[in-house]
Amino acid sequence: MTSPSTDKAAAADTPTGGPRRRRVRAGRPAGRRGGGRGGAPLPLLVPALTGLAFLVLPLVALLVRAPWRSMPELLTSPDVWQALRLSLVCATAATAVSLVLGVPLAWLLARVEFPGRGLVRALVTLPLVLPPVVGGVALLMALGRNGVVGKWLDAWFGVTLPFTTAGVVIAEAFVAMPFLVISVEGTLRAADPRYEEAAMTLGASRFTAFRRVTLPLIAPGVAAGAVLAWARALGEFGATITFAGNFPGRTQTMPLAVYLALQNDPEAAIALSLVLLAVSVAVLAGLRDRWMTAS
Repeated sequence: MTSPSTDKAAAADTPTGGPRRRRVRAGRPAGRRGGGRGGAPLPLLVPALTGLAFLVLPLVALLVRAPWRSMPELLTSPDVWQALRLSLVCATAATAVSLVLGVPLAWLLARVEFPGRGLVRALVTLPLVLPPVVGGVALLMALGRNGVVGKWLDAWFGVTLPFTTAGVVIAEAFVAMPFLVISVEGTLRAADPRYEEAAMTLGASRFTAFRRVTLPLIAPGVAAGAVLAWARALGEFGATITFAGNFPGRTQTMPLAVYLALQNDPEAAIALSLVLLAVSVAVLAGLRDRWMTAS
């Protein structure tokens, strides 16, 4: 038997005086553990692990087969340092070109309404999916000595771009600039345009508002896009060898040196590949807050 005081307490637990019910916390189904996610089904787990192994195994094999004992000697050879220096200089110059041309282009796509904007955006992103060798052939047709624009550059100014260091910079900028444009355009679309409008109502010109207000707001996106463009330019191969050739000291960058060393000295090719792999890992680690945010 229960006392009257116990019955009153049980009745007071519910608004209607009915029997008290057990509450179940929402958002975590009963019978599951591990944050409510449960175990992965086997038909999904097997291909997922296979895909992970497919992506990771080549990198692990590169580390396993690396000639660690002779690595210092291989990386300190004059040819390697020459290729590395040229790669760093050309990738940095290509990133600078991408910044000067790509940031205004991203602003135009994000802030200005004009007919055919979707087509322009598609053309800007086309080098992302275009085979690099095709990009190199296109650059030759446009800027070669007999190209659509190159013949006039040669005739009027005596400028020849193919098979020169400047040609390396142009080829790398062609394939790297879309990365910067996409990153900056996305940042601009996320930024509030009312700050620019407020600056213009106070008497600032549109360019001054962009320089003093918008550019500081989108600086993180510009920096992320510049790093991605620099990494892409550093690893460019197809367009570079097609448009600029493979001349040591003038156009032979690190990827081209890897390709050449693979035919004559595989250990040197592995060592150079590890350098590029280390750069890629460093770039990914630097952008982890932007591209690898945890859910």
